[in-house]
Amino acid sequence: MRVALASTIKQNPLLLTISSFLYRPPTKTVSFRNIFTVNTTRNLGFLRCKATMSEEEPPRPVVVQVRDKIELTDTETKIFSCLLNTLRHFNLETVLRVAGGWVRDKLLGKDCYDIDIALDNMMGSEFATKVAEYLSATGETAPSGFGVIPSNPDQSKHLETATMKLYDLWIDFVNLRCEDYSENSRIPTMRFGTAEEDAYRRDLTINSLFYNINTSSVEDLTGRGIADLKHGKIVTPLPPKATFLDDPLRVLRAIRFGARFDFILDEELKKAAASDEVKAALAAKISRERVGTEIDLMVSGNQPVKAMTHICGLTLFWIVFKLPPQVEPEVLEGCEMFCTAYLDAAWDLTQLIGSSTFNDDQRRLSRYAALFLPFRNTTYKDNKGKKIPVVNYIFRDSLKRKASDAETVMNIHRVLEKFLSLIPSLVSAEDVKVNDGQWSKELVDVPDASKLRVLTGFLLREIKNFWRVALLISTLLYPTHVDHTEDMLNQHFQLDSKQDLFVAAEKAITKLGLDEVWDLKPLVNGKDIMNVLQLKSGGPLVREWQQKLLAWQLAHPSGTAEECIDWMKETHLKRIKLQ
Repeated sequence: MRVALASTIKQNPLLLTISSFLYRPPTKTVSFRNIFTVNTTRNLGFLRCKATMSEEEPPRPVVVQVRDKIELTDTETKIFSCLLNTLRHFNLETVLRVAGGWVRDKLLGKDCYDIDIALDNMMGSEFATKVAEYLSATGETAPSGFGVIPSNPDQSKHLETATMKLYDLWIDFVNLRCEDYSENSRIPTMRFGTAEEDAYRRDLTINSLFYNINTSSVEDLTGRGIADLKHGKIVTPLPPKATFLDDPLRVLRAIRFGARFDFILDEELKKAAASDEVKAALAAKISRERVGTEIDLMVSGNQPVKAMTHICGLTLFWIVFKLPPQVEPEVLEGCEMFCTAYLDAAWDLTQLIGSSTFNDDQRRLSRYAALFLPFRNTTYKDNKGKKIPVVNYIFRDSLKRKASDAETVMNIHRVLEKFLSLIPSLVSAEDVKVNDGQWSKELVDVPDASKLRVLTGFLLREIKNFWRVALLISTLLYPTHVDHTEDMLNQHFQLDSKQDLFVAAEKAITKLGLDEVWDLKPLVNGKDIMNVLQLKSGGPLVREWQQKLLAWQLAHPSGTAEECIDWMKETHLKRIKLQ
C-alpha cells in the first residue's frame, strides 16, 4: 500500500497536501479544540491518530437569559384562539399544549415557526379534523395541506402526526403518549400518557417544556427544563443510555442542539452516546435519511465545527459518514480529525472573507467540500467495477442526500488542481503554467496574452456559480508544495494570508470580466461550424471546434460572430495545408 500511495502522489503532487498526514514525524501530541487530543505515532511510515475524550479543561459555566413568560405574536394568538374555539364549539375537554422547541425558543426570545400541539385525550388526526370542521362551520378560511404522517416503529418513529397549515403557519398535532417496552422487543407498546409521562420521554430536558394553551402558562414537568435552559446544559430527562436506545437519533439531536445553542453536553450523556451499544443502535435502527437530515441541519447551522467536533469526540464519525467496505487508498484511523480541521479552517476563513460573499447553499456546500476534502481522491468500485468517488457514496448512501449536492461537492473537488495552477497568475504577474493533463487540447491555439482569461473562463464555466467556493477551498491547499497539516492542527493556519489570497484572486477574476461567464452564449453555432467544415452531420470534430471557438471568444471579448468565423476559416485552412 505504501508503494501504491507513493506512486499516486508522484502522479498527482497535490495529493501530498491532503494526504500528508500519512507521513509524519515520530510521536507527538497536539491539542484540538479542547474536545479531544490527537496522538500521532509512526507505524510503517503512516500516521495513526486516535481521538479520545479530553479532560484537560472543565466545561466553562454558561448563563443564558431566559424570559419569565411567553409573549405571543398576533398570528400565534389567532391560531391559539382558533384551537380554543374549536374546543368550545364541540364541547371538548381536551387540554392543548404546545410542546418542545417552540416553548424553548420563545423563552429564549427567539422566533419559532414550528408549532407542535400535544393533545391529552385524542389523536392528532381527530382533533385536526375538528379544527377544519369548526372553520368550515364559521365560514372562515379552511386550513390547507391537511395530512397524516403514519408512525413507523421500525425506524423509531413511534407517533402518528397530523399536519395542516393554519393562518400561514404549519401546525402538527400529536397525542401525549407513554411507551411500555417488553424485555424482548425494541418496539414499544403505545398508549395515551399524561403530560408528565410525555415530558419524561422527550429527547432533552430543554425540549420537554410545555406551553398550556388552555391556561396560558409554561409547564416544566421534569422539574429541570428551565434550569437546564438557564445554565446551558444538554441533558436527557431519563437516563441517557435508555433514552438513546429508545430513539438513537436523539444522540445526533443532542449534538445539534448543543452546537446550535453553544450549550454543554452532560458527561453521562457523552458516555452513553459513545457507548458501543448506542452506536450499534444508531447504525441499525435509524434510517439514513433521518441521519442525513440531522447532519445537514448541523452543517448548515450556526456552529458546524462544534457539531462535527462532538461527532468526532464521541467516536460517531464513521457511524454517520459510513464508507463502502473497500476504498482506495485506504482511509487510516484518525482521518476524521483532518476532516474536522479542514472544516474549521474553511469556517474561519469564511468569517474573515465575509459570509455574505456566499449564498446559503454555497455556504452549506462549502462546508461539506471542506469536511470531505481528505476524501477527494478516495474511490470505491461499484457493482460494475467502475471507480466512483467515495464522496458520492457518503452523500447518496450514508446520508441519503440529493444527487445535486454530491455532484456539486465532487465538482468543487475536481477543479481544485486547475484553480491552484491559476492562482499564481491571478494574484501576480506570473505567466500561466499549464499542466497538460489538466486542460483540454482545444486550448493549444490560445495566445499567451489571453491564456489566463481563457483558462479561467473555462474553469468558471465548469464550476459555474460555485467558483468562489472552489476558490475558497483552493486557498486552504495553497501553496501545494507546503505541508499544511501541522499548522492546521495547531490552529496556526495563517488565515490572514489565505484571506488576502482569496480577495486578490477574486478581484482578478472580476477584473477579467468573467463573473457569470457560464451564461455566455457562443457566437457561432454547430450549424455554422458544419458549413465551414463542409460536414453533413455533427460529431467529435464539431465538438472540438466548439471548444476552440469558445476559447477564441473568451480571448476576444469584443469579437463578433463574423470575426470568429473568419478566424475559424483561416485556422482550418492552415491545418489542411499542414496535413
